[in-house]
Amino acid sequence: MNIKTGLFSSFRDPERIYYEDEDAKGLLSSCILTLLPKTAGREIVILCIGTDRSTGDSLGPIVGTRLAEIGLERFHVYGTLKEPVHAVNLEDSIARIKDTHHNPYIIAIDACLGKLKSVGSFQVGPGPVKPGAGVNKDLPAVGDMHLTGIVNVSGFMEFFVLQNTRLHLVMSMAHLIAESLNDAEKRHVVRSSWLRRTPVAKLTNKNAGALE
Repeated sequence: MNIKTGLFSSFRDPERIYYEDEDAKGLLSSCILTLLPKTAGREIVILCIGTDRSTGDSLGPIVGTRLAEIGLERFHVYGTLKEPVHAVNLEDSIARIKDTHHNPYIIAIDACLGKLKSVGSFQVGPGPVKPGAGVNKDLPAVGDMHLTGIVNVSGFMEFFVLQNTRLHLVMSMAHLIAESLNDAEKRHVVRSSWLRRTPVAKLTNKNAGALE
């Protein structure tokens, strides 16, 4: 679990995506796709961070479990309810990913605390998450992209707050993240196939933008 602010600070038109928004899945999927590498040669790894021993911090493992059930075609998933990635094994998991996958592009999924009005919303952007920051744990930052869900309010007794987060909210947000990642993977496969078939000279900013 980490604490981050500046929802969608990397986008020109910042927009809060709330888990009950009508087009939340499409918006979240598009944000993910925008940040994925547009060139071949990198394996995409989804690292779902958290533990099933805390309701609020179980967001990541639930996402990982749902993705494992879906069965992704190209993306690789680490961190499930059965085999969580948490404070104890995070460094070993990062090392295993780097040893196993060629030039991995890591999408780090984690729970987050924030302002009351932001609870139930998502933040996506380039760069890593800092797991454990919300509960004063010194863990390595990880991720080429971060996707975090704000599950409760920060500022006071964060560990207790995480333990008393509503499971319904966490489950709903986790399933939406998983569906969005599944959709982004399908769109990424289509885009990659199109780029491989298209001569570089024919690619324009307009064409590339149309694929996003």
